Amino acid sequence: MNSSRLFSFLFQGSLVKRISIGLVLGILLAIISPELAAKFEVLGSIFVKALRAVAPILVFVLVVSAIATREVGAKSNMKSIVWLYICGTFLAALTSVIASFMFPVTIPLQAAENSLTPPGSISEVLTTVVFNIFDNPIKAIAEANFIGILAWAIALGLVLRHAADSTKNVFNDISEAVSKIVHLVISLAPFGVFGLVSATLADKGLGALVDYAYLLSVLLGSMFFVAFVMNPAIVYWKIRRNPYPLVWECIRVSGLTAFFTRSSAANIPVNMELAKRLNLSEETYSVSIPLGATINMAGAAITITVLTLAAVNTLGIEVSFPTAILLSVVASVCACGASGVAGGSLLLIPLACSLFGISADVAVQVIAVGFVIGVLQDSTETALNSSTDVLFTAAVCLAEEKTAEKNA
Repeated sequence: MNSSRLFSFLFQGSLVKRISIGLVLGILLAIISPELAAKFEVLGSIFVKALRAVAPILVFVLVVSAIATREVGAKSNMKSIVWLYICGTFLAALTSVIASFMFPVTIPLQAAENSLTPPGSISEVLTTVVFNIFDNPIKAIAEANFIGILAWAIALGLVLRHAADSTKNVFNDISEAVSKIVHLVISLAPFGVFGLVSATLADKGLGALVDYAYLLSVLLGSMFFVAFVMNPAIVYWKIRRNPYPLVWECIRVSGLTAFFTRSSAANIPVNMELAKRLNLSEETYSVSIPLGATINMAGAAITITVLTLAAVNTLGIEVSFPTAILLSVVASVCACGASGVAGGSLLLIPLACSLFGISADVAVQVIAVGFVIGVLQDSTETALNSSTDVLFTAAVCLAEEKTAEKNA
């Protein structure tokens, strides 16, 4: 009986409650014994690795199955969702520009070594994205290239629409099997969060962030504003009712897990499970969520904008309103291409800095600052990016359901 209760406590019940317990225990262990906490890093590493391993296969089979079995002539919501992704990313960049104007930030620029190579131009970023579309399918799945995975899955799904029902049923069965494996992996989230939190706090702690408290307040403040003010306003515009229950559910489930995994790709299975629980259309979310992990990058746009303007303020460069708007556009484009560039959003800062004539040497120092505050910056950025994928998908699906009820 005791073992049964222990199993139920660890593996059943509310996932959020169990993750919260793992979070608290991880913090306590890091405070009491940092040396012991560091040894539990393996739990977090296994959890993130498992999510990253299953995500590409999950996306591929779900998209193929959804498109292959979709009724001919069925209405797609993808245009509306992609439009929200683009607008949301641009408005996030614009929000961070306004925040940086209201609360100017400066940063210490010191020489720092950086082994990563930033892209040389926006065209290079976009070229990488295009090349990823035409990547070898096996290589795309192995390297978690979700743009390539989506391209091949959509193509295969369209072709299989003319296949025999028995063939379509095979893909349905495979997608169900993979979904069950994903459910098992996600059930291990409390252990993964415990390992990630305890190891992170034991390794870095929060003391290293004190010198960058003001920068972090502007950066994270912009992300919180987007998450709790701007995104709800967009959702209300779509569904015409109180958006906060949906917003909170997405942040509570998707955002919390993404904060600790620090990977939009690794959080795709979590978002898929949440979308299923919200009774959203599988034909829609099986495509929109992996696509969102690639192009819906509000958090990345904020990071690029705030750190670029911090460098601008430090160097005493004047910024006009038209230039600020241009920066928002550039940051949005860069953010959408961040997943195709090794190093993520930080490596795209030099592109934004080039608008103001800031040299590559100085821009690399800004990247170094980004790595210092990454323990909070990257975590919060990923939480915003990933939770918004589900939020915008749900908003469009709910709006479509409301329209259908009116027309019925």
